[in-house]
Amino acid sequence: MPRSPLQDLDSADVGPVIRTDDPRYEQARQVWNGCVNRRPAAVVRPSSTEQVARALRATVGMGVPLAIRGGGHALPGFGTCDDGVVLDLVNMRDVVIDADHRIATVGGGTTWGDLDRASQQHGLATTGGLVSTTGVAGLTLGGGIGWLTRAHGLACDNLLSVELVTAAGEIVEASHASNPELFWALRGGGGNFGVVTSFRFRLYPVTRVYGGVAMWPIEATAEVGVAYAAWADRLDDAHTTMLGLVTVPDVGDMPADLRGRTAVAVVGCHVGSQADAVEQWQELRALSPSLDHVGDMDYLALQSMFDDDFPAGGRYYFTGGFAHELSQELLAAVSRCHADRPSAGCEIDIHHMGGAAARVSEADSAYAGRNAAYTFNIIAGWENASDDAAHQAWGRASRERLQPFFTDTTYVNFVTDTTEASHIYGTQRYQRLQQVKRAWDPANAFRLNQNITP
Repeated sequence: MPRSPLQDLDSADVGPVIRTDDPRYEQARQVWNGCVNRRPAAVVRPSSTEQVARALRATVGMGVPLAIRGGGHALPGFGTCDDGVVLDLVNMRDVVIDADHRIATVGGGTTWGDLDRASQQHGLATTGGLVSTTGVAGLTLGGGIGWLTRAHGLACDNLLSVELVTAAGEIVEASHASNPELFWALRGGGGNFGVVTSFRFRLYPVTRVYGGVAMWPIEATAEVGVAYAAWADRLDDAHTTMLGLVTVPDVGDMPADLRGRTAVAVVGCHVGSQADAVEQWQELRALSPSLDHVGDMDYLALQSMFDDDFPAGGRYYFTGGFAHELSQELLAAVSRCHADRPSAGCEIDIHHMGGAAARVSEADSAYAGRNAAYTFNIIAGWENASDDAAHQAWGRASRERLQPFFTDTTYVNFVTDTTEASHIYGTQRYQRLQQVKRAWDPANAFRLNQNITP
């Protein structure tokens, strides 16, 4: 009988190999986005960089799809595939904190919750995510927006080095000093170049922050939006904020005028002087929010505040873009988009950028939105497959309506539809990424991503 190409995994010492007849298979094939329902031939779960290398040597060249899974949050479902091999790094979640040098070393399957809990034991943190179940790998390789963006830059800006396994199964280091062009590409270019098994991050003293959420009835969107745009322009770098149009849960602890209704919200995190934060928030408090849950809080609480809104297995579609300003015309367009939403699970978030993230040179990393003042995330979330088309159509139509206000690049981590990657990065940056791709993955073994073709 002819050998199946997957049989080579059995003798390669790659960790557990979970096949379709394994009782663990149904759980192992799942990813975060419930819209993705694929059935790989095998899920491989290595526990070391050496096992990753052996798995790649055994898998690449089989002629079957190869998916790499870190935290499994990739919106398009890049962490799984049909009839191929999933290399799942879930067993590589070690976090080592060097508190003296303020450095974290984390495995490729680590989530931001893992990293935050470990670093907070030492009163330290680094920029990463708004939902704690998000994988460190995917978020960082795409750029990495979080509540410390303006104070300390993107997640990728705080990356000191990575350990990476190439398609040929070779283990290399990438940093500013070692393979610097590869390191440039990894900071924004996604998972196109290899499997990152270990990340080293710079950490900062962070424990208590001044943050939380304030909300107003949706009728106040124009007033609050205009005031927010002017306010955000004056904030110090210690303050990272977001404006959002959301639906408020119909629960008893919400104000009566917001409960079960749409609202305009401002979420923030200030890591500097609490006196400065209180003074800065007074300007928005003068607009009399119906809900004011902004104050001194634990950083871990802020990092997980939205976890329940984005459960694993929910159905999701994200899209968005970068903008240089938040004009009244753009705010009005956002309001019209939100008014057309098909369900309460749809929202539009507007992340205020700048600060430390903007002080990094455009040429220093592959991240494509360095000079944008705002990053938009158009979010559709729902439960039933029968509602897929309506929610995805709303997301696409909203982006089309807002496109005239956006720049010609976008944030790869907020892209659900697979697309020509040059539209994400712009022509010049994409061509440079192609050169790196040709050097490190010329056969495009790592193609289940927003693909950069060699």
